[in-house]
Amino acid sequence: MASDSTASVVTRFAPSPTGFLHIGGARTALFNWLYARHHGGKALLRIEDTDRKRSTQEAIDKILEGLDWLGLDYDEPPVFQSHRAERHAEVARKLLEAGHAYKCFATPEELEAMRAEQRAQKKPMRYDGRWRDRDPGEAPAGAAYTIRLKTPLTGVTTIEDRVQGSVSVANEEIDDYILLRADGTPTYMLAVVVDDRDMGVTHVIRGDDHLNNAFRQLPIYRAMQEVEGGWDDPVYAHIPLIHGPDGAKMSKRHGAVGVSTYRDELGILADAMFNYLLRLGWGHGDREEITRTEAIELFDLAGVGRSPSRFDMKKLENLNGHYIREADDSLLADLVLPRLPAGADRDLLIEAMPVLKVRARNLNEIADGAGFLFATRPLEMTEKAAGLLDAEARSRLALISSRLAQENRWTSEALEATTKALAEELGLGLGKLAQPMRAALTGTTTSPGIFDVLVLLGRDEALARLDAQAA
Repeated sequence: MASDSTASVVTRFAPSPTGFLHIGGARTALFNWLYARHHGGKALLRIEDTDRKRSTQEAIDKILEGLDWLGLDYDEPPVFQSHRAERHAEVARKLLEAGHAYKCFATPEELEAMRAEQRAQKKPMRYDGRWRDRDPGEAPAGAAYTIRLKTPLTGVTTIEDRVQGSVSVANEEIDDYILLRADGTPTYMLAVVVDDRDMGVTHVIRGDDHLNNAFRQLPIYRAMQEVEGGWDDPVYAHIPLIHGPDGAKMSKRHGAVGVSTYRDELGILADAMFNYLLRLGWGHGDREEITRTEAIELFDLAGVGRSPSRFDMKKLENLNGHYIREADDSLLADLVLPRLPAGADRDLLIEAMPVLKVRARNLNEIADGAGFLFATRPLEMTEKAAGLLDAEARSRLALISSRLAQENRWTSEALEATTKALAEELGLGLGKLAQPMRAALTGTTTSPGIFDVLVLLGRDEALARLDAQAA
């Protein structure tokens, strides 16, 4: 088994570019990255693009973009599995020459008949080893063949998994699977093992849907260890999958979309997503908010739970709200600007950010809250806002505008004092003035504090909006 010494740790994230980088993949990438960084080792990236029909450059770009957004950097350029087919075939041939693999001349029709018989007898669907001990000379001249691995026929294989604990499988349950297809292309099982070994991977950290694969991949390591040495078993850590809030397997209705969707459409900050993914299946006491530096210091596989974690969009948004409140105002302005009409004033947005971000849970809510700053007269009114502006409210707006126009200091404190004084004169609660003011100034019924709104709009624009709605 691979050593756990600090300097030797090498992890890898190995996505297939047949789609976006989803939440589960992003968390696997994060755990691998953190484990390597925690132990002072290397984090590597491999693009498993052997499915040429479904792998796309667009998907590769999206995966790389998503990893970069999360701040996950790698210690070497990405390895592309499709570029290594000849190396994979070389290992298959070495196993064949050493007697750890054999040529299988079974035709597709013969294999289908074998499976049909197994189905009829309700037996497990496994290759029956029909060419394992036969002389290849019995095959017709020039017949196509695959290369299959000779897996152990008896005994038990046990994996001491760093997350799942001790897991055992009877060797008779694993059939002699194909290493090299009849067309000479390698299978996934072979390619993964060869690439992990050649990349020096010591710790295979991946979803527990791959746990069964580990029992199929270990015989390759052990056979090649006999052939040439230097093929030590990796340390395995199989992480439980992520479920939706209802406990069902994660799907699109739960939020199983690409991480770029959380950034672009849902307005989630990278630091918030990093923190949320970290806490999705890993824990350190009752800590919820953990910085990147702390995460590297604290992360280890012992903190990963064995039960599936549940994705909760509300929790993510609440955490995102915390990061928004802590974020630099100019940084937030740069992220929000693309969500606003062209020509929106960045300096004004930065000035407004302290009041805009107070209750926002995502960047879209900040953009919505900032809309009034860049609206032009006549303001578009929501139905609720229009409903507040009855005849009585409009007559009060005229009084408010007249009184505020006399104010020498256009500060939130001074404007609040003036408005409160008017409310007392009229025998009204402050809300009776503030709500129609909000409707007239923003066109909505929700906004930052009304006196902050007055200051941000400036004297001339604020009074003009009040006058436009006054009776």
